[in-house]
Amino acid sequence: MSTSQSLDRRQFLASSTALAAFSVVPRQVLGGADHVSPSDKIVVGYVGTGTQGLRNLMDALPREALHIAAVCDPNTQSDDYPEWGHNEIRDKIRRFLDEPRYGEGVRGCRCGRNVGRYVVETYYGKKRPAGTYKGCKAYTDFREMLANEPDLDALYIMTPEHLHTTIAVAAMRAGKHAITHKPISNVLYEIRLARDTAETTGAATHLFCAAGNREAPRIREWILAGAIGPVREVHNWSTRPFWPQGMTELPAETPRVPDGLDWDLWLGPVPHRPYHPAYMHAVFRGWCDFGSGALGDMGHYSFHQIFEILGLGSPLTVEASRSQFWKIANLTWVRQDNRVSWPRASTIHWRFAARGSMPEVSLYWYDGGLRPPTPPELDIDGVEMPAEGMLFVGDKGKILADFTAGNPRLIPAARMRAFQPPAETLPRPIDELDQWIRACHGGQPSDASFQNAYAFSETIALGNIALRVNKKLAWDAERFRFANSDEANALMRRTYRKGWEL
Repeated sequence: MSTSQSLDRRQFLASSTALAAFSVVPRQVLGGADHVSPSDKIVVGYVGTGTQGLRNLMDALPREALHIAAVCDPNTQSDDYPEWGHNEIRDKIRRFLDEPRYGEGVRGCRCGRNVGRYVVETYYGKKRPAGTYKGCKAYTDFREMLANEPDLDALYIMTPEHLHTTIAVAAMRAGKHAITHKPISNVLYEIRLARDTAETTGAATHLFCAAGNREAPRIREWILAGAIGPVREVHNWSTRPFWPQGMTELPAETPRVPDGLDWDLWLGPVPHRPYHPAYMHAVFRGWCDFGSGALGDMGHYSFHQIFEILGLGSPLTVEASRSQFWKIANLTWVRQDNRVSWPRASTIHWRFAARGSMPEVSLYWYDGGLRPPTPPELDIDGVEMPAEGMLFVGDKGKILADFTAGNPRLIPAARMRAFQPPAETLPRPIDELDQWIRACHGGQPSDASFQNAYAFSETIALGNIALRVNKKLAWDAERFRFANSDEANALMRRTYRKGWEL
């Protein structure tokens, strides 16, 4: 009898890499490369069925290795979610389910746990001989789901950012694996807690951050081959935010909580405040309590690549500058002190120590329409600075790439035409969801496991703290504190609502 036959499914999925090496049944024995034995399936509780949750759900459902057994969201269903374009989500669901009339007559973007359950059951139903499936449970509270669904192997977390670590830590402590949309948390302390919990529990974890990008190894090969000499600076700029930011006060109105929404659960660990739609759906990102601004929304996608390319760890210092807002009060100009939301535009500078043969490097972030000066090399080519991008500045040249390191090229164009790229020597990553699936089955950890994603997640959180403190900050990673600011140290944690402490 094989080892896998003597283990139940949960023990099998939690087994170590060494055990998995001889306990996994070869796929060809099971009936083809695409077949997954029921005992191999990772049973998933899916938490968060807003716009991004539904987009990712349609990516997860076709994976043979996953089975979505339950969905969870504090909102039953509503049609007031912002989306990338009119009817974007509706049309994607129509194509995914092959239902041309899905959502007909609905005034806006419809999301919520009932929508998530409908997508799951309709998709699985179309794969069954009977044409129907009614096996997906729908929960309001993730804690209730964990208590009532003992066969879950993992939680897939697509909630607003302030809930990511709360749910992930609860999952890992309950013996489940965890995968979450970025960030791990919008609070620095929770990022470290999630990393340490993953380490002590052995859970397979993943942070969505474009970890399947195959261009980052190419840029690293170019830099290691000396294409632009030692890299001293990296510039990364985004057009975000697309949502409201820069608010100086919390909403004063107290509208009625919509039917079907459990506002208390949506708040989670954040101290109670009256419901307001300005906090919810995609716009949560602009509030310090609920999101992490433009840097947290987009920086994870690009910083994962930068840290892989340059082998960065914790920064030594961080400083930021941000947009300001003034208004006239009593015929006087008065600067508004913003302590509740992220700025409309910002620049942030981190300094990192030398690593091996690589020298000290400065990393610069820009958002809200800000960007670095146009390099002379682009002037030579008569090319404008792109709206978003990534620029590596070395002693002997520059590499310009798209925002997440795609389409890398030496500039000016003549340098690229004359360049002989080195041979490929570094491994290229597989799809990031497949990385997590592999880890759940006892294989190699994801490139963006909570442990592997910690350094750039920490860096982003430090940058956001710098946006709220008007001074250059010195970071002591070993002691997990700022060496020169009590104000900054106080921002490393959140104030927890009773019963939600971590």
